[in-house]
Amino acid sequence: MLIAAFVILGVAVLLGSVLAVLHLQTEPGTPPWSLAALHGLLAVGGLSCLVLALGGPPRGLDQGVASFGIIATTRITLAALIGVALLATRIFKIRIAEIMIGIHATLAVSGFVILAVYVLLG
Repeated sequence: MLIAAFVILGVAVLLGSVLAVLHLQTEPGTPPWSLAALHGLLAVGGLSCLVLALGGPPRGLDQGVASFGIIATTRITLAALIGVALLATRIFKIRIAEIMIGIHATLAVSGFVILAVYVLLG
Protein backbone atom coordinates (compact mmCIF):
# COMPACT_ATOMS: atom_id res chain seq x y z
CA MET A 1 0.00 0.00 0.00
CA LEU A 2 2.91 2.33 0.75
CA ILE A 3 4.39 1.82 -2.71
CA ALA A 4 1.00 2.52 -4.28
CA ALA A 5 0.72 5.76 -2.30
CA PHE A 6 4.23 6.73 -3.41
CA VAL A 7 3.48 6.11 -7.09
CA ILE A 8 0.10 7.85 -7.02
CA LEU A 9 1.51 10.86 -5.20
CA GLY A 10 4.43 10.93 -7.64
CA VAL A 11 2.03 11.23 -10.56
CA ALA A 12 0.11 13.93 -8.69
CA VAL A 13 3.36 15.87 -8.14
CA LEU A 14 4.18 15.65 -11.85
CA LEU A 15 0.69 16.85 -12.81
CA GLY A 16 1.00 19.66 -10.27
CA SER A 17 4.23 20.76 -11.92
CA VAL A 18 2.50 20.85 -15.28
CA LEU A 19 -0.38 22.87 -13.80
CA ALA A 20 2.01 25.38 -12.22
CA VAL A 21 3.82 25.92 -15.51
CA LEU A 22 0.53 26.29 -17.39
CA HIS A 23 -0.76 28.76 -14.80
CA LEU A 24 2.33 30.91 -15.02
CA GLN A 25 2.35 30.84 -18.84
CA THR A 26 -1.26 31.68 -19.54
CA GLU A 27 -2.30 35.29 -19.75
CA PRO A 28 -5.71 35.74 -18.09
CA GLY A 29 -6.76 32.13 -18.63
CA THR A 30 -6.35 29.19 -16.32
CA PRO A 31 -5.15 25.64 -16.90
CA PRO A 32 -7.76 23.10 -17.99
CA TRP A 33 -10.21 21.84 -15.38
CA SER A 34 -9.55 18.24 -16.37
CA LEU A 35 -5.88 18.40 -15.39
CA ALA A 36 -6.67 20.20 -12.14
CA ALA A 37 -9.38 17.68 -11.26
CA LEU A 38 -7.10 14.73 -12.06
CA HIS A 39 -4.32 16.29 -9.96
CA GLY A 40 -6.64 16.75 -6.99
CA LEU A 41 -8.20 13.29 -7.24
CA LEU A 42 -4.83 11.59 -7.51
CA ALA A 43 -3.50 13.56 -4.56
CA VAL A 44 -6.47 12.66 -2.38
CA GLY A 45 -6.26 9.02 -3.46
CA GLY A 46 -2.53 8.90 -2.74
CA LEU A 47 -3.02 10.56 0.63
CA SER A 48 -5.72 8.02 1.50
CA CYS A 49 -3.41 5.15 0.57
CA LEU A 50 -0.65 6.71 2.66
CA VAL A 51 -2.89 7.02 5.71
CA LEU A 52 -3.97 3.39 5.33
CA ALA A 53 -0.36 2.26 4.91
CA LEU A 54 0.71 4.02 8.09
CA GLY A 55 -1.76 1.89 10.04
CA GLY A 56 0.36 -1.19 9.33
CA PRO A 57 3.47 -2.40 11.11
CA PRO A 58 6.10 0.21 12.00
CA ARG A 59 8.88 0.80 9.48
CA GLY A 60 12.29 2.39 9.60
CA LEU A 61 12.93 2.06 13.33
CA ASP A 62 16.51 0.87 12.86
CA GLN A 63 17.32 3.61 10.28
CA GLY A 64 15.78 6.42 12.32
CA VAL A 65 13.09 7.29 9.79
CA ALA A 66 10.09 5.89 11.66
CA SER A 67 8.45 9.31 12.02
CA PHE A 68 8.96 10.26 8.36
CA GLY A 69 5.61 8.70 7.37
CA ILE A 70 3.72 10.95 9.79
CA ILE A 71 5.74 14.00 8.73
CA ALA A 72 5.07 13.32 5.05
CA THR A 73 1.37 12.77 5.73
CA THR A 74 1.14 16.05 7.65
CA ARG A 75 2.84 18.05 4.92
CA ILE A 76 0.76 16.49 2.15
CA THR A 77 -2.42 17.08 4.18
CA LEU A 78 -1.51 20.76 4.60
CA ALA A 79 -0.85 20.95 0.86
CA ALA A 80 -4.29 19.41 0.25
CA LEU A 81 -5.94 22.02 2.47
CA ILE A 82 -4.24 24.81 0.55
CA GLY A 83 -5.30 23.03 -2.63
CA VAL A 84 -8.91 23.30 -1.48
CA ALA A 85 -8.36 27.04 -0.97
CA LEU A 86 -6.93 27.26 -4.49
CA LEU A 87 -10.01 25.46 -5.80
CA ALA A 88 -12.27 27.92 -3.97
CA THR A 89 -10.48 30.89 -5.52
CA ARG A 90 -10.91 29.32 -8.93
CA ILE A 91 -14.61 28.65 -8.36
CA PHE A 92 -15.16 32.27 -7.32
CA LYS A 93 -13.19 33.42 -10.38
CA ILE A 94 -10.47 35.15 -8.37
CA ARG A 95 -6.97 35.15 -9.82
CA ILE A 96 -4.89 32.68 -7.84
CA ALA A 97 -1.93 34.31 -6.12
CA GLU A 98 1.34 32.78 -7.19
CA ILE A 99 2.54 32.74 -3.57
CA MET A 100 -0.28 30.33 -2.70
CA ILE A 101 0.79 28.06 -5.54
CA GLY A 102 4.34 28.27 -4.23
CA ILE A 103 3.34 27.36 -0.67
CA HIS A 104 1.15 24.52 -1.93
CA ALA A 105 3.96 23.18 -4.11
CA THR A 106 6.58 23.53 -1.38
CA LEU A 107 4.51 21.56 1.11
CA ALA A 108 3.58 18.90 -1.44
CA VAL A 109 7.07 18.39 -2.84
CA SER A 110 8.74 18.38 0.58
CA GLY A 111 6.16 15.86 1.79
CA PHE A 112 6.82 13.72 -1.27
CA VAL A 113 10.59 13.85 -0.78
CA ILE A 114 10.23 12.86 2.88
CA LEU A 115 7.91 10.05 1.77
CA ALA A 116 10.52 8.92 -0.76
CA VAL A 117 13.12 8.68 2.01
CA TYR A 118 10.62 6.80 4.17
CA VAL A 119 9.86 4.33 1.38
CA LEU A 120 13.47 3.81 0.34
CA LEU A 121 15.06 3.58 3.80
CA GLY A 122 12.16 2.20 5.83
